[in-house]
Amino acid sequence: MPELLQELIRIPSPSRQEGAVADYLEFYLEGLQLHPSRTGNNIWCSCGQGDYSILLNAHIDTVPPCEGWTCDPYGGTLTSDGKIVGLGANDDGASLVSLLAAYVHLSKCNLPYRLIFSATAEEEVSGHGGLDMLLPVLGRVDCAVIGEPTGMKMAVAERGLMVLDCTSRGVAAHAAGGGGVNAIYKAMEDIALLQTFRFPKVSPLLGPVGLNVTQINAGRAHNVIPDQCSFVVDVRSNECYTNQEILEIIKGSLASEVKARSTRLESSSISLDHRLVKKGEALGLEVVGSPTLSNCAICPFPTLKLGPGESARSHKADEYVLLSEIEAAKELYIKILSV
Repeated sequence: MPELLQELIRIPSPSRQEGAVADYLEFYLEGLQLHPSRTGNNIWCSCGQGDYSILLNAHIDTVPPCEGWTCDPYGGTLTSDGKIVGLGANDDGASLVSLLAAYVHLSKCNLPYRLIFSATAEEEVSGHGGLDMLLPVLGRVDCAVIGEPTGMKMAVAERGLMVLDCTSRGVAAHAAGGGGVNAIYKAMEDIALLQTFRFPKVSPLLGPVGLNVTQINAGRAHNVIPDQCSFVVDVRSNECYTNQEILEIIKGSLASEVKARSTRLESSSISLDHRLVKKGEALGLEVVGSPTLSNCAICPFPTLKLGPGESARSHKADEYVLLSEIEAAKELYIKILSV
């Protein structure tokens, strides 16, 4: 499987341009006689039988390479100290090949449940052409293991995301005349309120709902009192609230107009009593909450985020994963998923 990861790294696969890497992976799975199916640039296969279904998922897209790489980001280099270096090695190639290796092993067993392996597109942009597109094709899914770099800690809760476009309105006038109503000043009052606003329900794993004003725009000329000021709020939800609930609370608290770009990327969680979590705990895996968004957000069933590598390596120059991390992850996946 390390060789597969090297080959996948060598095929550029930015979000919404995953066709070539999907072609390669489909051909690879056919060579293993796993009889893959394809929906868009999403590849999947299944084994086992029964009324219960577990989905294994990792994504095949990457962000574009950033500045600062000291080697070819598409080189897929194996170093003398056991690192595979390249764009997507950590996020999310290591999880993909580890989950696939576990799936290959388990496909040879007489599983009393249905196990689905999927490699999906557009995760980095939360696009509709990835797991969103595939889920209706898969049939019933009862729970999922989402492969992401968590250091093989079990992320049993994950923050959701909502982006708000807010607009304050004033009255335009000549700046020299002293008239008008300055929309910037009105926006500043709402921004100051957001800076100190606290939602009362705090998650034991994720903490409070996070609010951050990240962009602001106003004014047409230096000598015109602005009649409009827009600002953007990044909201990171916890599992105590739905995004719609958060949206209504913020709308009722601000004087500005508030519109959500989308409410679909909800916070997610899985019960600590779920059998996957219990098996992980029995193997000594730590339970954590995750601040980063993943495909967990679009799954309407319990999801456990778990994978090799470290989140801190993602989206950085000289991204890497250790061969030892991939092998250890494969063995842990097999133990968690074995009956």
